[in-house]
Amino acid sequence: MSAILPDDDSGKITVDSYLGSDVRPWASHERSLGDFTTGPEVLRLLPLAIAVGALAAGVSLALLDMIGFFTNLAYYQRVSVRLVSPDATTLGAAALVVPVVGGLVVGVMARFGSEQIRGHGIPEAMENILINGSRIAPRLAVLKPLASAVSIGTGGPFGAEGPIILTGGAVGSIVGQLFELTAAERRALLVAGAAGGMSAVFGTPVAATLFGIELLVFEFRPRSMVLIAAAAATADALRVVIAGAGLVAPQPLFPVPAHPPLGTPALAGAVVVGLATGLGAWVMTQAVYGCEDLFMRLTGRLHWMWWPLIGGAVIGAGGLVDRRALGVGYDTIHAELLGQLGAAALILLLVTKLVIWAAGLGGGTSGGILAPILMMGAAIGAILGHVLPGASIGTYALLGMAGALGGVTRSPFTAIVFAFELTHDQNSLLALLVAATTAHLVSVLTLKRSILTEKVARRGFHVMREYAVDPLEATFVREVMDVDVLVVEPDRTLADLYRCAPEGSPHRRQRLYPVVDGDGSLVGVLPWSQVLARRHDVALEVRQAMTAPVATAYPDEILRRVADRMAAHGLGVLPVVERGRPDHLCGLVTQFDLLAARQRSLQEERHAERVLTLRRVREGS
Repeated sequence: MSAILPDDDSGKITVDSYLGSDVRPWASHERSLGDFTTGPEVLRLLPLAIAVGALAAGVSLALLDMIGFFTNLAYYQRVSVRLVSPDATTLGAAALVVPVVGGLVVGVMARFGSEQIRGHGIPEAMENILINGSRIAPRLAVLKPLASAVSIGTGGPFGAEGPIILTGGAVGSIVGQLFELTAAERRALLVAGAAGGMSAVFGTPVAATLFGIELLVFEFRPRSMVLIAAAAATADALRVVIAGAGLVAPQPLFPVPAHPPLGTPALAGAVVVGLATGLGAWVMTQAVYGCEDLFMRLTGRLHWMWWPLIGGAVIGAGGLVDRRALGVGYDTIHAELLGQLGAAALILLLVTKLVIWAAGLGGGTSGGILAPILMMGAAIGAILGHVLPGASIGTYALLGMAGALGGVTRSPFTAIVFAFELTHDQNSLLALLVAATTAHLVSVLTLKRSILTEKVARRGFHVMREYAVDPLEATFVREVMDVDVLVVEPDRTLADLYRCAPEGSPHRRQRLYPVVDGDGSLVGVLPWSQVLARRHDVALEVRQAMTAPVATAYPDEILRRVADRMAAHGLGVLPVVERGRPDHLCGLVTQFDLLAARQRSLQEERHAERVLTLRRVREGS
């Protein structure tokens, strides 16, 4: 590091470089760094996560009861909370009116209650996480499940899980808002509530945890994972207790017959199912947003409050074609997994479900997407199972279910574990991996966004679903800081300093000048902006214009902490000092130096080279 002197370089002094020494005083601090930043503070959130899981379980099971109540009332004119399918109704053609009335009720609730009850719930949860500090209005915890119960209970071809995820998330958010927490901590509790709701309904705690991590929390940290898992496990434990009382179905939700491990023909068939469900994911996504675009054309001519009524009319007509497409359809999904439906019935179910589901969601009706995706995916797999060798039709239906979920939601790990926990079919795990991964690949290559993130994108926000180690987390300050910096003495005048750094001089590129005394100790800093603004004051000395450093950096720090410090103080450059010796200058680190870490990452991503070469060995050599 050099000192700025008058125009000639005679008497130029050099400050010993901190990094030139063989001693590594920063090594002990570097060894103290851990793999994770989560600390003991997560322990105070654990009781809240457990409470959120319990509350989410109660709310979720209450939603299932409400769906059963409205289904029994609308289709069978009786009072009961038992979850039943509308396909055994004796209403005949009059059943066409039921979804229309349900759509009208949902439209009125959305118009005069909360517009957020429209749709399938998961994008709304994402939006609250991304732009609203994970704050959900308490009234949504009441209106969303009620609207969904009306919609599904009157024949809506939706699942209960989307509304449950948003409702469970609302419970977690409300609990988080009652305490003094950061937005990141509220986000973890929101997703914990969503996972708790999903776990309570399906009995799939591991898949619910993965779902929260892969889709909702937008990070993979112990703080989030532990809280989400605690809530999901709590909800499932309560579900087991309630199942023992005979109030819900025992685990698994869809039991299937045991079979031997699948061989090579079945694995090849899993690839075919993965390709088909990957393309099916494209069709499903395009169908939903194509219908939404059609409804958007009605803007200005017909208020959106009436759109669910139109969607209800399409649903009612579809119910006349195939009643199995109405409602949640858990019994139909189970029949598919047992191989009880013929190819013609599966094709009719697939087409009918797709049409009425897309029309209902496009019109803004309230309901979830997971159960319909499972049903349509199982139909695709079962149809192919009629011609593919190596496994039963029901097993191929299971593979189709996982492939469709992995392709539509872009969450392959969730899809694999979800299919396993729903059936406990451990002998299909390898084939599930093949099918879900193949479908995920096809979906990623054919769709820019998933069915979930597309809705968020249409509201003006972008969601990145790829997670990687931040280069700033893996690079130390000492690796990028500038050690060849120019320092100034306190008795130098600003006019003299400006004269030594004329326009075009390399000295101008340094935006902060460390001020050192005769012993080389750092006594302050002088921004170049000060020099430029007060250069005409010929008597003003550096000691009068300098300030104490607002913030400093250490050579043994990772760049992420320095970037956070720069952002917090609104600074673009920090002096680097020795830890424990704040007067010992080591160099400067700027916001442009932070890009060096990113440049390394880009090099790894973009620079292709052939490292090894094969050379023919000559005979006789």
